[in-house]
Amino acid sequence: MRDIGRRGAVVLGVTGLVAPLTLALGTAPAQAASCTTQAGPYQKKVEKFLGRPVDGRQSAADCKAIQAFQNKHGITPNIGYAGPVTWGVMDLMNKQKAVGKKPNKSGKCPVNKGRIACVDLTLQLSWIQDGSRLVYGPVPVRTGRKGYATRTGLKKIYWRDVDHYSTLYNVRMPYSQFFDGGQAFHSVGLSVWNPPGSHGCVNMTTKDAKKYWSLLKKGSNVFVYGRKPGS
Repeated sequence: MRDIGRRGAVVLGVTGLVAPLTLALGTAPAQAASCTTQAGPYQKKVEKFLGRPVDGRQSAADCKAIQAFQNKHGITPNIGYAGPVTWGVMDLMNKQKAVGKKPNKSGKCPVNKGRIACVDLTLQLSWIQDGSRLVYGPVPVRTGRKGYATRTGLKKIYWRDVDHYSTLYNVRMPYSQFFDGGQAFHSVGLSVWNPPGSHGCVNMTTKDAKKYWSLLKKGSNVFVYGRKPGS
């Protein structure tokens, strides 16, 4: 498949968003679904994460708090049920927070390449380092879902388009920096924790995508490793 950029540039295999187009474009969500009275298998863990009384019983207030979290991050069904998808997002957030300012503690991202953008698929985190010095991040990202994995390995940014438009998915992909067969860093107008993931691109908030744009350039190294949970 081909994706023709705003200025006529052609990128083979450009990836896009998995989320519904309405979410990707930032339009208003559908009317809120009714709340469930049923406690989910992760009720206590979800209650703890949200700062609710941890009793394992579903109250109306619990449901509203869970539903608000689901609506914020595009989790469906958004009925306030403490199920595996909702807890999976929360658990990932906890793991990301625990990393702190040492995202490359394991040393998996090369420190002998100068400035490099690292992507940890397992933790859904990215950062920029220069040698062993952390330059920016880590920041949460949204990578390829099952069947559309963000490919691992050492790559280089080969093309940049600050206001890229995907004709394949009819969505804007601002601050696009392509590094592997159409896979790119770019900003999205939805939560970076929105499951199940992208079609291979590394989605970021606008703030982080702008910073990556300013810190990287054509020819900059990118290293992707790990495996996205559930993929």
